[in-house]
Amino acid sequence: VIRGDDHVNNTPRQINIFRALGKEPPVYAHLPTVLNEQGEKMSKRNGAKPVTQYRDEGYLPDAMVNYLARLGWSHGDDEIFSRAQFLEWFNLDHLGRSAAQFDEAKLRWVNAQHLKAMDDALLAPLVAEQLAKRGLNGDERLPRICSLFKDRCDTTVALASWAGAFYGAVEPSTEEREQHITVAIRPALATLAAKLADCEWSKASISAVIKETTTAHGIKMPQLAMPVRVLVMGTAQTPSLDAVLELHQRQTVLERLKNG
Repeated sequence: VIRGDDHVNNTPRQINIFRALGKEPPVYAHLPTVLNEQGEKMSKRNGAKPVTQYRDEGYLPDAMVNYLARLGWSHGDDEIFSRAQFLEWFNLDHLGRSAAQFDEAKLRWVNAQHLKAMDDALLAPLVAEQLAKRGLNGDERLPRICSLFKDRCDTTVALASWAGAFYGAVEPSTEEREQHITVAIRPALATLAAKLADCEWSKASISAVIKETTTAHGIKMPQLAMPVRVLVMGTAQTPSLDAVLELHQRQTVLERLKNG
């Protein structure tokens, strides 16, 4: 029987009851109590969240098992492990003796590691669930979108925020527009849009078109890439521009560039 150390005081009485009934008592092991970030025992009254809320917030089941296991047990310096590894490695010899403290920032880090390592085909349906909550529907591009953006995310909610730009409208902030969508860059944006309308829709061809445009207008890559990112994705910070544009539908890119 493995349970919390708040039951230690019950154990002698329960052992005596077993023996009084002529039965062999089970072996008991007691785990240290898990404390919240304020150092108090975790409970609903102290703000502990239900497991379903962590699911809704985009935490992966394997990441939750990984993190919770490490709160009271260790396997050397291994921080990240699968459920299969946990089952293989677990024994009572490596249980901690002192109370562990729940740290949501550490949980997010653990979740990010599992997110990055997860197969994109398995990750995509979880992101699709988050998109559906926003009234958006993913498609066959979603696994590739997950692959491109998951290194920037620590939950499926964050990943769905990136993916949403491919399936719904984007609205760049006023600050981003004023900083990047200038009168001087509009001719280059028009040239790029014209070239993208006719090129093969592949990463290599899009990359070539971007380089042709910067050369034709005598500008550096960031001077063109930043405005395009803002118009197409709603932010100036994204992965490689050619990879991002390839995953968009051509017409979507052209319409968003036109709106610049």
